[in-house]
Amino acid sequence: MSRAARSGWFIAGLALLVALCAASVSLGVRDVSFGDIVAALSGQADTVGEAAVVKRLPRTVLAILVGAALALSGAALQAITRNPLADPGILGISAGSSFFVVLGITLFQLSRPYSVMGVAIAGAAVAAVLVYLIGSAGRGGATPLKLALSGAAMSAALVSLTSAAILPRVDAAQSFQSWQVGGVGGGTWDRIATVAPVLAVGALICFVCARGMNSLALGDDLAVGLGEHVGRTRALAGVGAVVLCGAATAIAGPIGFVGLIIPHLCRLLFGPDHRWLLPFSALAGASLLVAADVVGRVVARPDEIQVGIITAIIGAPVFIWIVRRQRVREL
Repeated sequence: MSRAARSGWFIAGLALLVALCAASVSLGVRDVSFGDIVAALSGQADTVGEAAVVKRLPRTVLAILVGAALALSGAALQAITRNPLADPGILGISAGSSFFVVLGITLFQLSRPYSVMGVAIAGAAVAAVLVYLIGSAGRGGATPLKLALSGAAMSAALVSLTSAAILPRVDAAQSFQSWQVGGVGGGTWDRIATVAPVLAVGALICFVCARGMNSLALGDDLAVGLGEHVGRTRALAGVGAVVLCGAATAIAGPIGFVGLIIPHLCRLLFGPDHRWLLPFSALAGASLLVAADVVGRVVARPDEIQVGIITAIIGAPVFIWIVRRQRVREL
């Protein structure tokens, strides 16, 4: 695909995201008019409709940030592992982040946002390293199937440990359980201001490594022959992926499958060049999470379905399709 065609598709994607954002602030328990949206954006909150728009704006922005972060994290993990099944949720990285957050809050009474994000990123890093070490053991090294199985086992163990840590705290169990499902309903401007700089750092690291990710796709030997420092590129891209996943999990809970679905879709449509794949993944990931949030509010109103459930419903069939497409005997 030519540069002009990709640029055109990117502009179309931005237009779609804008349309989804308009739907996000206008649809919910109470639908609002275009006039309410314009008035709310100008700073008014006098009517019920305008107040509803003001309340929905931060959750829409949070959905954009979290969706983009998870998609970038998944794209980076797939690049550095050359694993089509790599995803923060499938590899147990989100579960590690969640477990450390729960431990930090229940055992050490952490409450400051940056402290919570710090332990979330640390948990994501520990889980990523453990899964890679386990998946690399034995003959054949870190194959996609071994990494997926290791991640599934790690995720199951960490989810059980997280539940065990939550159960004694009856007073906080309900809020923890809601957070564990994954959602953006608790978005506020203060929380966004806290997490946005951390996500920006993680995204910047991934974008800086885009050219190196292209070299990794050719294989380690050829990448070294082209002058690429394979170990450094993998480490930097891994740090970016872990920071993005950890910060996103800390603010919105563990939301699965975004990092699996979006990079695959963008790679099929726009090619494997990470200089384009990463921006497209961020844009598509943001669009998916905003759309999932809208669907969750519309189909169950006056209640709502958390975005983590919507993405799981979408992602599970896609995961099965990817496994079949890659032919399990070759994984």
